[in-house]
Amino acid sequence: MSDILILYYSRYGAVKQMANYIARGVESVQGMHSRLRTVPAISTVSEAAEDSIPESGDPYASLDDFEQCAGVAMGSPTRFGNMAAPLKYFLDSTSALWLSGALSGKPAAVFTSSASMHGGQESTLLSMMLPLLHHGMLMVGVPYTESALNRTTSGGTPYGASHVAGHHSDLAVSEDERELCFALGSRLAKVAAAVSAVSKS
Repeated sequence: MSDILILYYSRYGAVKQMANYIARGVESVQGMHSRLRTVPAISTVSEAAEDSIPESGDPYASLDDFEQCAGVAMGSPTRFGNMAAPLKYFLDSTSALWLSGALSGKPAAVFTSSASMHGGQESTLLSMMLPLLHHGMLMVGVPYTESALNRTTSGGTPYGASHVAGHHSDLAVSEDERELCFALGSRLAKVAAAVSAVSKS
């Protein structure tokens, strides 16, 4: 397996942009490939449902995407310091993978976007880590050896890549934020390749 699953939910497009920069980081590692997937929105009305195929953009994720990947990068906008409900809803459907141990030992990383600088980015990243840790995944962060992490005045944390989108979701992903997304994708892919090599030996 050489695919890194980049699973995200994006409401206004910032998290999707981050996912694409992370994908570039993954693709920079020889032999590694990115697999971009999203999740459908959910409704407070239980009868409402999205079509099984999105009108545009990346396909919806399936449990097979998880099982077939060498690692996972997972992203969500911040919702009151937590991941968005559509992503949590999808994760709640992964019990079969937990029972089989399909994700155990695979590396994972997380990323987020918030409206304000102190809008709960780090708690959101930590909230996304919890189910991945329950699956036995190995968490990969952004080390301070990445110079952009020391100089950023917008997003960027050691827990994962982040972006400050502004109250109107109109702030572009900054150069430092892009660099940290790329670095996270590259680091995740390198760890996945090393884990895969060890498991084969």
